[in-house]
Amino acid sequence: MEIKILGNKDTRSGFGDGLTYLGENNPNVVALCADLTGSLKMGDFKNKFPERFYQVGIAEANMVGIAAGLTIGGKIPFTGTFANFSTSRVYDQVRQSIAYSNKNVKLCASHAGLTLGEDGATHQVLEDIGMMKMLPGMTVINPCDYNQTKAATIAIADHNGPVYLRFGRPKVPIFIPENTPFEIGKALLLQEGTDVSIFATGHLVWEAVEAAKVLAESGVSVELINIHTIKPLDTKSILKSVAKTKCVVTAEEHQIAGGMGESIAQLLASNSPAPIEFIAVNDKFGESGKPADLMKKYGLHSSNIIEATHRVLKRK
Repeated sequence: MEIKILGNKDTRSGFGDGLTYLGENNPNVVALCADLTGSLKMGDFKNKFPERFYQVGIAEANMVGIAAGLTIGGKIPFTGTFANFSTSRVYDQVRQSIAYSNKNVKLCASHAGLTLGEDGATHQVLEDIGMMKMLPGMTVINPCDYNQTKAATIAIADHNGPVYLRFGRPKVPIFIPENTPFEIGKALLLQEGTDVSIFATGHLVWEAVEAAKVLAESGVSVELINIHTIKPLDTKSILKSVAKTKCVVTAEEHQIAGGMGESIAQLLASNSPAPIEFIAVNDKFGESGKPADLMKKYGLHSSNIIEATHRVLKRK
């Protein structure tokens, strides 16, 4: 795939536009929000389909319960709030009313990770992927740009079962072509290579793209794969890549414990052990700051991916 910048937009806008598309094309899609309609970019859906939009207020647990109930009548509920409030605040309700009951609810979560920025540690959830992937039957998706988030939003409406869709606040490069198919559970190969496999998810995919460019200049051939679906993991694509490169770097805006890297390490340990380096937050809470500054401070920058690649190559 040829990688070039097609624009600059926040991933949450991809969710909002995808939701509007679903409203126009699937009459069973309904939306619920917990007092964050503007932040979740759900305003267009609300204005076009007011009879299918429910403003629940600052009552996230209630929102989850209502969403679970709506599925009984054949509706496809999309809930919208910040990632911290979609997981940490309502974990019991999500576990019992949605996951255990296998309800067809789509939990759509914005402002995930450090790139939330100035709101600080209480809002910057870095544990959500781990919490949600541990729930039996829960699909977990973390797209990388506007186009992929829009495509993922549309795709999950056709998936029967609970889904956690994670996206973010800041404007980031758009580099996935608009017509790229989104297949749940199928990783996206961005660049073939022979020396190292870099598996990245969410906002870290672009950082990995930038890192791969620099590494190529020093003669390192990177196989770059976008893991947009954390669960179910595309085990076939991962094992195929590592069989060729023999070493791995993972990159994510999440705690090292419970994240994508942990899932990949478990897969490799069980099938084909290989040296692996993790780019993730290492047992720390976030803090208030500019998103770009926080990514550098917490070691989630392209330069950190480059350093990790050189370390893992020495371990082959």
